[in-house]
Formats: sequence, structure tokens, C-alpha cells
Amino acid sequence: MVEREVDMSRGLIRASRAACMASLVFATVMALPAGSASNPVDDATETARLLAILLDTGRVTVADYQEVINDPGRGDKGFTPEVFEQRLKEQFRLRTGLSLAQMDTEQVPDMAKPLLSQLVEESKKTIASYQPVINIMGIRYKGLIPATFGTETATRFHTRSGVYLKQTAPQLFVRNPKNAPDSYETESFARLATLPPGSKPDLVQAEVMDQGQNVRVMLPLYYGKACLSCHGEPKGQRDISGYPREGAKEGELGGAISVRIPIR
Repeated sequence: MVEREVDMSRGLIRASRAACMASLVFATVMALPAGSASNPVDDATETARLLAILLDTGRVTVADYQEVINDPGRGDKGFTPEVFEQRLKEQFRLRTGLSLAQMDTEQVPDMAKPLLSQLVEESKKTIASYQPVINIMGIRYKGLIPATFGTETATRFHTRSGVYLKQTAPQLFVRNPKNAPDSYETESFARLATLPPGSKPDLVQAEVMDQGQNVRVMLPLYYGKACLSCHGEPKGQRDISGYPREGAKEGELGGAISVRIPIR
């Protein structure tokens, strides 16, 4: 197992304040100059990083629309797959400097282009599946929150592409058993937890695994203010979804987007 660190300090990109467990620091894409030779490990690592950011950007987008989604007095919420896609692409470009609409001309690994496109489509399918529910009047909680979006979209993408993509959390914070960390993710959380409270790391963890066959990337997520209505104080009190609050504090490590991708 060879551990690699990807430097993300060369370009800070604004993260949405509304995102639950939003990643605090991002970088512009590490593009290769035209005509330069690519490195399979670097290509896989960058592809995994972009997939993690795109999944989290979808979570951010759902978070941005929570008040609309949960408005019991409104019928048609207007949060269609097409509206979601437009917002997703706008936010992804802010975070990475990349246009999903013009991916064929962007300087990203060739393997990333079809996978990013596929993740957009699977994300839209998740939003489409909730249309009959979110447009019902008289009900506040509709079930479409950043966490459910992340879990369902990651599962759809993994099934279609074969690339492991997962929203996970330290065992203490796991609500959905599908998001429970595996042994690698548990070890990664232990390392991330040694960082000073409230720190804003500018690195994502990337490691070559399985005798050089795969790369694993962990994009850490931290609790933001918007998260605390469900995950903050008072600890044990039920949130809108019926789960007991964890008593989390703003800036604490709350989870990660985990990716495992083959080195080609």
C-alpha cells in the first residue's frame, strides 16, 4: 500500500454554506498540459477526486433546496431533474473550474469524462424518483435530504459503472447501515481525527491499494451550520427525519466521500 497526498492548496474554491458536511477546501483541477504524457495512477486519483466532488456537489444542491422541498404549503416545488442538473453544473464549475457541459474539451483524464457524465445522469435519476413525493402538499419531511441523495446516487452509480463510490461516516455518526465504513475507511477516519479541531486540511487522502490495482480516495466532509439542525445539539433530541441528534459541533469531521477506482 502506497500512500499519496494530493495537494489542493493551489486554488481555493468557494464551498456552499448550505451544504451539510460540506468539504471546506477544494482546488482547481490539476490539468495536464496538452500533449503531455499521463500517469495511470495520477489519472485514477484525479478521476476519483472529481467523482467525489461531483457527488458532494449534488448533496450541496439538495441542501440548497431543503426549504422548498419541505414546504407543506406548496405543491409543485419546481425542483425537477433539469433544474437540479443546471444547478449541479454551475456549482461544480465553481468548485473545480471545469464545465461538465464541455467535458470533451476539458483537460481531465480520459477515463474521467464518461464517468462524470454517468454520475450526472444517475444523480438526475435520484431526483426524478422523488418527484411524486416532494410535490405532495400537507407534508413537511419528504425524505429527500443530502444524506439520502448521496446514498442512493452512489449506489446507482456503483451498480452501473462498477466504480466504488460511497458516502460514509465514522461509525459513531452512521445512521444508515449502507454507509457504514469498511476497514480502510475506518482507518482513514482515525487518521483524519488526529487533526486539530476546526482545522481546514488542504489535502485529500489517496492511496494505491490491492497490489497496485486500485486507487482509493477519501474526501473529508465537515459539519457546517446547516447540518446542526439535524446533527447538532441537543444530543439525543429527534430531528425532522426522526433520528436522534448526534450533538455535533460546527467544523467537526462528519464523514467523507470514498472512492475506489481501477488503475488503467
